[in-house]
Amino acid sequence: MAPNSVAVTMEKPDNFSLLEINGSDQSSLLDNKRKSISPKQLSWFILLKAHRVVSCLSWLFSSVRKRIAFSSKNINEEEDPRSRGKQMYRFIKSCLVISIVALSIEIVAHYKKWNLDLMSRPSWEVRGLVEWSYMSWLSFRSDYIAPIVITLSKFCTVLFLIQSLDRLVLCLGCFWIKFKKIEPRLKDDEIDLEDASNFPMVLIQIPMCNEREVYEQSIGAASQLDWPKDRILIQVLDDSDDPNLQLLIKEEVSVWAEKGVNIIYRHRLIRTGYKAGNLKSAMTCDYVKDYEFVTIFDADFTPNPDFLKKTIPHFKGNPELGLVQARWSFVNKDENLLTRLQNINLCFHFEVEQQVNGVFLNFFGFNGTAGVWRIKALEESGGWLERTTVEDMDIAVRAHLNGWKFIYLNDVEVTCELPESYEAYKKQQHRWHSGPMQLFRLCLPSIIKSKISVGKKANLIFLFFLLRKLILPFYSFTLFCIILPLTMFIPEAELPLWIICYVPIFISLLNILPSPKSFPFLIPYLLFENTMSITKFNAMISGLFQLGSAYEWVVTKKTGRSSESDLLAFAEKEEKLHRRNSESGLELLSKLKEKEMNLADQETSKKSIGGLMRSNSKMKKRNMVFKKELGLAFLLLTAAARSFLSAHGLHFYFLLFQGLSFLVVGLDLIGEQIN
Repeated sequence: MAPNSVAVTMEKPDNFSLLEINGSDQSSLLDNKRKSISPKQLSWFILLKAHRVVSCLSWLFSSVRKRIAFSSKNINEEEDPRSRGKQMYRFIKSCLVISIVALSIEIVAHYKKWNLDLMSRPSWEVRGLVEWSYMSWLSFRSDYIAPIVITLSKFCTVLFLIQSLDRLVLCLGCFWIKFKKIEPRLKDDEIDLEDASNFPMVLIQIPMCNEREVYEQSIGAASQLDWPKDRILIQVLDDSDDPNLQLLIKEEVSVWAEKGVNIIYRHRLIRTGYKAGNLKSAMTCDYVKDYEFVTIFDADFTPNPDFLKKTIPHFKGNPELGLVQARWSFVNKDENLLTRLQNINLCFHFEVEQQVNGVFLNFFGFNGTAGVWRIKALEESGGWLERTTVEDMDIAVRAHLNGWKFIYLNDVEVTCELPESYEAYKKQQHRWHSGPMQLFRLCLPSIIKSKISVGKKANLIFLFFLLRKLILPFYSFTLFCIILPLTMFIPEAELPLWIICYVPIFISLLNILPSPKSFPFLIPYLLFENTMSITKFNAMISGLFQLGSAYEWVVTKKTGRSSESDLLAFAEKEEKLHRRNSESGLELLSKLKEKEMNLADQETSKKSIGGLMRSNSKMKKRNMVFKKELGLAFLLLTAAARSFLSAHGLHFYFLLFQGLSFLVVGLDLIGEQIN
């Protein structure tokens, strides 16, 4: 038997004979097998594959169509037309249409082998109008479009590297603080905790607006602060427009007042200026002049009882100190993927940005809550102004220009909530990124004319505002969401791998260092940050050029999680509150509350049943759809298909997964949906 032969033996040699296949015979047998495949079978195979692809695409488009059908009514009823970003959406649609047309042409060119030999052939050998058009397109692309895209990509790359260097320097500063164990220390003459007369007068302000889910826990936490009762006053600043909710909050305030807590309820008749207007109105009260410090807690913040004893002592013996800022911690950081990704960002913000700026510059942006201000610093800096949607950053910048210093305490934490739905998170990020650009336009002349040092002026203008508030959203959206997909159709401007892969992963690793448990979410975090760039870029542009949506203020939705396992406890508190309302003659209020929670009797009248059905429909989860994110998803997936034709490797995988992340966000499949 030949060495390259194969022997096949059967269990029943009576019925089967030994078969010997030599190497030469094997190849001829395979050739015969290939020839035996008929064109009809091949056609059916291709049709089957095409049918599967079409089925997947039809399912995808039908899902998008259903989402649009279910959500369009709610969007039209609730959103301001000025805030929809129509121009941005039209721009994305234009890019998508162009990319689809270009992809169709490239597919034809790929299968006709035009990419290989068309440019090397003389023009008289080009046959057909389509071939001639494609060759003209290649020439026009190389001579006119590619240089523009290359220049823009180089500009964005330089901005990207500068911002990456800033992140690296911040991380090195944080490592130095940890290595040297640098932290704010109390003066020798700290407050004598035994003598109540040595305690300064502290004003606690809790601004809220329609915070039904969290008003009770925030008022309760503030009322239990460990401070002499005669040296503290709690202001509940309620801007709610729901009369029933106003009664509930008043009742909660009266309960704590009966326990001896110095607490008052305040409601504005003219509700202008949002949170800044609320705080400004509260500071005009006559009794405020008797207080030295003011502490602000948003409605979902629950400080520990020792909060004031850990923050107020830093002011004694430090007359230049205007603000002490505490760190946020989040009770629902592990609730879903969206809250986990938010936790990564905010941990870096507090652990690295706030701490480094506080130690080395004595300045950082006030976070709007969980901070203690010296009232004198507020008054000398002009008080609360209603000119932007970031009143906290506004007062911090003006206080810094007046020479006041800030301290950040990384070891003092105040618990709060993260938005659990993408809709709420998107609106919050829009306000956080449009407001700084409004403020930059207003404060730039004051910064230039101020008496602070040149270094502090440069830090404010170039680092605090331009680099971290303007350049970051600009390059992340332009480079990774527009230029990168375009380069798939313009090979002359193709981005190197270190821009789209290596450096972003390194920066993402730096961002995750303050929250090491989030390391498994490195890739989702990188993709989600690029996905959020469209929202941040749109907000930055609207704030910079004062577009309609720049001054939009939407209260972030809360769920009322005072701890990770508090739902039953919170329900018990609500039940006790209902009983107190009933005992005090508020039966009607209790009935209204029960109706809103869908606890009406099933055997009521037809009118009551109709009201219950309407209430149930309001409590159903809404199916949202975000058109700009969906447009970018299809743009990136189209570019991924073009990259697949060219076998680009990592470019293809990046575009594919980035497009899928935009698709998931566009269909509102991340986080909890709004009730």
